[in-house]
Amino acid sequence: MQLRNCPICGKIFVYNVKNMCPDCAKKEEDDFEKVRDYLYKNPGATIEEVSEQTEVDTKKVLEFLKEGRLMLKNENPNLLRCEICDSPILTGKYCEKCSRDMKKQLNNAKGDLSSRSKIGGQIHLSKYRREK
Repeated sequence: MQLRNCPICGKIFVYNVKNMCPDCAKKEEDDFEKVRDYLYKNPGATIEEVSEQTEVDTKKVLEFLKEGRLMLKNENPNLLRCEICDSPILTGKYCEKCSRDMKKQLNNAKGDLSSRSKIGGQIHLSKYRREK
């Protein structure tokens, strides 16, 4: 059992996956549901409208988008940008191309590591010539 301070309100809580106290986690989930419901009824709304009507901060709405919990309609593609190449995206932090590239790089690195682990405990000597 690991105790931490809630990064939002400062209360001590038992650490969980969300890294916030149960009260703040409940408020965040309530805010998300308000935003989701408003967007369901008003699909073309801007972030400012959503924030004003739901009383949820615009930063929090953007956070929901970046977490992939919400998705923009195709009419608003310039609101979110890929954190790597800066191209417009509808949800998350990265565009499809950058996500594919990162996945490929991770798989390559994983392959490199697995081939290195096959050496496992063997001694390798390099040849060298000693100068006299």
